[in-house]
Amino acid sequence: MVTDIIQSAICSLDDAEFTHLAACPVCGGRVQGYDTRTKKYAVIRDGDGERIIKVRIKRFTCKNCKKLCNADEPFYPGTRIGSLVVDLFFCLSATMPESRAARHIGAMGIRVDRTSWKKYSGRAIPEIPVTDIFGMQLPSSVLTLANLSARIPEGGRIDSTDALEACNFPSALTIFPCSTLAAENTGMRKSNDLLPMNVAPGAVRSPPDGAVSPISTLATSKVRF
Repeated sequence: MVTDIIQSAICSLDDAEFTHLAACPVCGGRVQGYDTRTKKYAVIRDGDGERIIKVRIKRFTCKNCKKLCNADEPFYPGTRIGSLVVDLFFCLSATMPESRAARHIGAMGIRVDRTSWKKYSGRAIPEIPVTDIFGMQLPSSVLTLANLSARIPEGGRIDSTDALEACNFPSALTIFPCSTLAAENTGMRKSNDLLPMNVAPGAVRSPPDGAVSPISTLATSKVRF
């Protein structure tokens, strides 16, 4: 049952499109559309095969500093795995060894290579709101996205703003080294032209006006690291 809920939450993001960026995250300047890329969010086992969950992310160029930057997206800065899967790993590893947490995620039908877990292991992350689901402390985003998935009409897609609210706007955070952000946009940047750790005042991304995370309405606790 838990596996079904988690996979439903992940699958709710399949083919979702993220197109909003209020300002350049580096200098706060105005941005203009550049292109749209497809990114792999997660890989789950589907029967005897695997299903790749992909999202579409619009990219922008800054009119001021000329940087290439992504729209607000369901990824933590500097990561290539969807934020829900990263949250799941850190929630589980708060109560068990990380190697065991990784095996649990694999048993849930989510495929992540060991190298990725080693990269993220030990990094500072924000507090993760958690909810008790059948005796397991899991990210609240799992339950919220699963509920949103149940309301998506056949052939429809999840609303990107709803998805980001459910995930607590992960790309707005600066928890991972920003130097790793350049890997996916090397075609537009020089190797020494990376995002700085300290962005200009007002340049940090924020939720769209009026957006309130539904996580606050759940009975949750928080995992601290």
